[in-house]
Amino acid sequence: MRYGGDNRSRLLLVILIVTSLFLITLDLRGVAVMQGARNGAQIILSPFQRGASFVFTPVGNFFSDIAHLGRTRSQLKALEDENTKLRERIFTNKSIDVEIGQLKSVLNLAGKAGYKVVNARVISQGSSTSFTQTVIIDAGTNMKITRDMTVIAGEGLVGVVKEVYPSTSLVMLASDPSFRIGIRMAETEQIGILSGQGTNHAVLQLLDSQSSVKVGDVLLARGSAGDKPFVPGVPVGYVTYVADSAGAVSARAEVQYFVHLSSLRIVAVVVKAPDADPRDTLIPPKPLPTPAPTVTVYVTPSASPSPTAEK
Repeated sequence: MRYGGDNRSRLLLVILIVTSLFLITLDLRGVAVMQGARNGAQIILSPFQRGASFVFTPVGNFFSDIAHLGRTRSQLKALEDENTKLRERIFTNKSIDVEIGQLKSVLNLAGKAGYKVVNARVISQGSSTSFTQTVIIDAGTNMKITRDMTVIAGEGLVGVVKEVYPSTSLVMLASDPSFRIGIRMAETEQIGILSGQGTNHAVLQLLDSQSSVKVGDVLLARGSAGDKPFVPGVPVGYVTYVADSAGAVSARAEVQYFVHLSSLRIVAVVVKAPDADPRDTLIPPKPLPTPAPTVTVYVTPSASPSPTAEK
């Protein structure tokens, strides 16, 4: 029985081989029967092909979308990183512009007065057990800075050096409650003491009971013996309010500092004062008043009615 089965298998294999060769021969010779067979097979298989396409195409699209999604996320991350760098660059450029403007301003003030100065950058808010309003600058003994030197900005007085280190210094701001400076009223010889209040406003106490003060008066540093801690002529601030002095020993007033002490970037330490007091040469110019808009109304005469002819 086993041999009979083997013979049938061999016979079937021979028949299949012969049939295949026959069909190939017909196809190579272009017999129309084969073309029809192919067309028929295509017609029969088309619905199955469309069905397979309907089933498998979304699957292929799904995997394609996953691949594209990965690339899209990478592109978005690259764009976000580039935007972050551009924002940082813009911020840095703006900071540099601010510092350049403050440097020009302080050099202009120092040059006009004849002060010899060392420029410095404010690097942090100070920390001291004795003072509450301080900053740290990046200049110290390496730049010949010593204690009790006047610190200025482009608009005027900033404060005074209180502690000096090899490459940094601690500056007490004029706003510190323990800050005191002798001042002179611009264009007069009236003198007084200005005291810090912890804000951008200070209190002025005139020393002469007969002295008078009014809103808008400008205050300048009187200067100290040996030009320490204050050199003369530095603009300090202007009067914004005058208290009622009836019965008071001397006049008191509120003063606004010229310098915005909370937004310092570049300052200068005066290492040598001029030989002569600059007096009032550093008074900042008063802002020009904004002109009120003028509106001119033009009246167009109406046409006169034509006279009626008498009949």
